[in-house]
Amino acid sequence: MTLEEIRGQESALNTTDRVQSAGTALEELLVAAKKQDYLTVGVYESAQVMNVDPDSVAFCVLATDEEYECDIALQIHFTLIQAFCFDNYINVVRVNDIDRLADLVGTDESGEPKDVHCILVTSPSAEPWKDPALEKLSLFCEESHSVHDWVPTIPLPER
Repeated sequence: MTLEEIRGQESALNTTDRVQSAGTALEELLVAAKKQDYLTVGVYESAQVMNVDPDSVAFCVLATDEEYECDIALQIHFTLIQAFCFDNYINVVRVNDIDRLADLVGTDESGEPKDVHCILVTSPSAEPWKDPALEKLSLFCEESHSVHDWVPTIPLPER
């Protein structure tokens, strides 16, 4: 084995660990934000928050799965949300497990699952929310941006 092959394997292992760590951090962030009532769940609800108070948005999660990959309207919404986030220096990640996200954020008042295609973690503008998981995810996004992965995909940990 050459030195380049060894470094390539180490790099692949580090990337896998980094992505798994980000998945755990995302789960922790969503649970903590839900307890603080800092989550906005739903594409339209998120668009309203971004329009009314963009400074309150700390992080954005876009979710899809095979069932929704061909939904053109949803993809257009994602493109607009991503553009808004990029313009306002808000980190964005993708998650490919809608069911797991729905388990984390819960149901609405009627007991129906929420529309988890877009989830915003918000923070009061006057007193920004500091969370270790948010800081880990910000660092993960920064590292991803350095290799031109502008919207990294994060797998959530299995339950």
